Amino acid sequence: MIVIPIISFILIEILLGVFYYKVFVPKFNDHPPHSFYFFRFGIIVPIFAITNGVLSFFVSRSILRPVKNLTNAAKQISEGNLNFEVKPINNDELGQLAISFELMRRNLKESAEIQKKYEENRKELIANISHDLKTPITSIKGYIEGIKDGVANTPEKMDSYIETIYLKTLYMDQLINELFLYSKLDLKRVPFHFEEVNIHDYLVDRIEELKFDLEPLNVSITYLENVDRENSIVLIDREQFKRVMTNIIQNSLKYMDKDEKQITIKLIDDKEKIKIKFHDNGKGISKEALPFIFDRFYRADPSRNLSTGGTGLGLAIAKRIIEEHGGEVWAESQIGEYTNIFLSLNKKSL
Repeated sequence: MIVIPIISFILIEILLGVFYYKVFVPKFNDHPPHSFYFFRFGIIVPIFAITNGVLSFFVSRSILRPVKNLTNAAKQISEGNLNFEVKPINNDELGQLAISFELMRRNLKESAEIQKKYEENRKELIANISHDLKTPITSIKGYIEGIKDGVANTPEKMDSYIETIYLKTLYMDQLINELFLYSKLDLKRVPFHFEEVNIHDYLVDRIEELKFDLEPLNVSITYLENVDRENSIVLIDREQFKRVMTNIIQNSLKYMDKDEKQITIKLIDDKEKIKIKFHDNGKGISKEALPFIFDRFYRADPSRNLSTGGTGLGLAIAKRIIEEHGGEVWAESQIGEYTNIFLSLNKKSL
């Protein structure tokens, strides 16, 4: 930048000398020597003025404007305003700095939105916990007062009161444990130990275990498959996937209202994915409630009573775990007939 003006000045001096002595002074003695200095001064000053204006324009355009733009962006960020865009003016170092500034702004905005979402979720969580714990605590308090006041005046009543208190404390313990797990999943603090598993073999073994648990409840469970058994390898955490299946089946059991209770698990080949369908013949879920069943603390029963048991976290936990597996979960239902819950997992390439 410094060399260019110096070279330009030297070239102008040479050109002015040649021009003056060749055009205006054919003979050296016709004009006094100092007249050249006035001529040079009269030419150089306007040239320098024009040059200065041109250079100022380009400096302002290439340096001052981008710097002012970045200064304004920094000021807005410091004031907490992230709803703007930093656009690079030139494709140079300052342009690259503007791009980096814009990337930083986007990251800050994304972090702020996530923080806001977590804050809203935290408030909702506290409200839900307060509601779900208040009900059993109030009930326990009432039963204890009944015992103290002598209302439970027979061994049968006393046993009934104590059994009710015990069941409600079990519910509270389950709620706290599931809430703790959901919070860890939400913050991505649950360790996953993924391994290659033949999902067909895994389901066969798991369903055999479930049969022993469901038989006393008069619930039949059936397994169907429509896959290439040798090409059914997926990456899963065995224990966490077991929790997913348990939560889905427990949710089905809570809403079964038919004499013949049936659960069917079907394995389906879907090109690059494996789908698992959990079908039950329960009372179904309304169209209005269906989009929300995987939300935490959501119950299809708006009264949120404990008659069906559960914490409202089971399906939300299942969804989080499947998402950590890189999969998807969704549901279909028909009131009075059935509910289908689908899991989708990526196949492991052979």
